[in-house]
Amino acid sequence: MNLRSVISWSVTQVILIFIFTAIFGSMSDSAALLSEAMDKFPPELLAAFGMTNMDMSTVLGFFALAFLFCQICLAIQAANYGISLLSVEERELTADFLLAKPVGRTQILTSKLLSVFTGLTITNVIVWVSSFVFLNIYKNGQEINTNALLMLLLSIVLFQLFFLTVGMVISLLVKRVRSVTTFSMALVFGLYILTAFSGMMGGTSLEIISPFKQFEPNYIIKNSAYDTPLVLLSVAVTLISIVGSYILYQRRNIPAPV
Repeated sequence: MNLRSVISWSVTQVILIFIFTAIFGSMSDSAALLSEAMDKFPPELLAAFGMTNMDMSTVLGFFALAFLFCQICLAIQAANYGISLLSVEERELTADFLLAKPVGRTQILTSKLLSVFTGLTITNVIVWVSSFVFLNIYKNGQEINTNALLMLLLSIVLFQLFFLTVGMVISLLVKRVRSVTTFSMALVFGLYILTAFSGMMGGTSLEIISPFKQFEPNYIIKNSAYDTPLVLLSVAVTLISIVGSYILYQRRNIPAPV
């Protein structure tokens, strides 16, 4: 059911990565001037977009900016799958048909999770391949810090799982999901805006709950490492969301079509 969606999101990622790496390839000679120009922007503006201390003269520094847009697409895809995972039957009034089968709710949820995780993994692999291919094509002789790039790409898995599982919990907490897109966009851009405003105001108390802060591309590339406490927080939220989803789904009262 999600195959066409997986293909669409994967193609979108390839196009994004190609455009940004090609832009760097065409302007790498003057990329240092771009970095100097960025230094003159207000620090609050740079912090809002996660561009603080970003070295735009390097291929990975420029790629960090591209990866931020990739993260937004990955988050929307994962949130869409998570929110629609268990709400699709209720929305299409086929839940009673599914639950009348000799299959337990635990098995249903597990099968659905494995299905969407497979779709997300396909997108993940395509992002990996396209990133390595286009970065090597348009690096213009620069050396690529492979360790930093690997750390950045590995973060996709936990990043996707956060939005997938939190979206799943949201769909089980509301009475009925009438529009998956509305909920997923609110979740993704709500957390992104939270990170942006916290960066602009210099706060650190609220932004830590956002994956956009927990897996900030510029931080990962600059340090070739994760911000471990924030990553552990993301893992904890993901695990709690998975356990909570199983509990909520077992207890959920599924309305029959009227």
